[in-house]
Amino acid sequence: MLEIDGSRKSGSGTILRVSIALATVQGKPLHIFNIREKRPQPGLKPQHAEAVLVAAKICGGRVKGATVGSRELWFYPGEIVGGSVYATIGTAGSIPMLLVTILPICSVAKNRVHLTVARGGTDVAHSPTINYLRYIFLPVLSKMGFKAKLTVKKYGYFPKGLGEVAIEIQPNLHLTPICLENFGTIKYLKGISVCTFLANRRVADRQAQAAEEFLDRHRLKADIRVVNDFSNKLQKGSSLVLWAETDTGVLLGGDAIGELRKPSEKVGEEAAITLFTEVSAKATVDSHLSDMLIPYLALTNERSVFLTRRITEHLETNIWLAQKILDVDFRCTKSNGLWKLEKM
Repeated sequence: MLEIDGSRKSGSGTILRVSIALATVQGKPLHIFNIREKRPQPGLKPQHAEAVLVAAKICGGRVKGATVGSRELWFYPGEIVGGSVYATIGTAGSIPMLLVTILPICSVAKNRVHLTVARGGTDVAHSPTINYLRYIFLPVLSKMGFKAKLTVKKYGYFPKGLGEVAIEIQPNLHLTPICLENFGTIKYLKGISVCTFLANRRVADRQAQAAEEFLDRHRLKADIRVVNDFSNKLQKGSSLVLWAETDTGVLLGGDAIGELRKPSEKVGEEAAITLFTEVSAKATVDSHLSDMLIPYLALTNERSVFLTRRITEHLETNIWLAQKILDVDFRCTKSNGLWKLEKM
């Protein structure tokens, strides 16, 4: 049985997410303890518990201890069959983070996976936004042969959540490596600015305008689509996602969410600064995507490589787990102000 101490490295939910995913792919029973030990409120939150239960449904596995507040659980994976699964979080817990947990499992399923996640947060703090997954994360994975179609049925924000998404995944047992060593030349910058039941205050327009003005001052032109959403009448909110693609296949992103008493202009500028920082550094994978790619690189049989601005705590943690569970080798070296990360 795999023994994982959740207080190691970041001591965060990422240890749970990656451990569950990789243990299931390997078909190895898992015991994880000290879950989220370094967080202000340790133990499983609703989105973590639901992610574990969804993983168990997809693989016909058994789980003990997957309850809210639990700091220890045992997971016994079965055959990864796939099929249709419905999940509910019940809070503003992150839907994107639940998806990040189960997608590596779905990549090796016997059948297509149709997953609906309801009553959660699509755009919340300490998590990528749902449109970051849709326009940056999944398109990068598609370069590795991972095919998924994500549909947002309802946007959901803090504090109520109530968002809903559906995703269909086509398994691929033979993911291909990615080799992103050259930034290249920018082909375009795009974005999507969303507000839910805030059209009367022009929130999405103001977010987009602020981002465009910041990028224009730095000689970058962005085409940002404005979406005035009315999918969730019980929960107002907003988000902005920007991305840049180069002629060498690099895709970099940056996002930001609206919050109470946070001006829309601040949201736009925040997302623009994040993207501009990545573009200026000429990274080939942005700082937020780098850690999320590790499980997929670890599942390939060949060398992968990319350049990133920094070794984040989550990136270091995910590399540690991939090496521990899958016995793969990663190498990080500093080169011209960037970190070159190689899966050997």
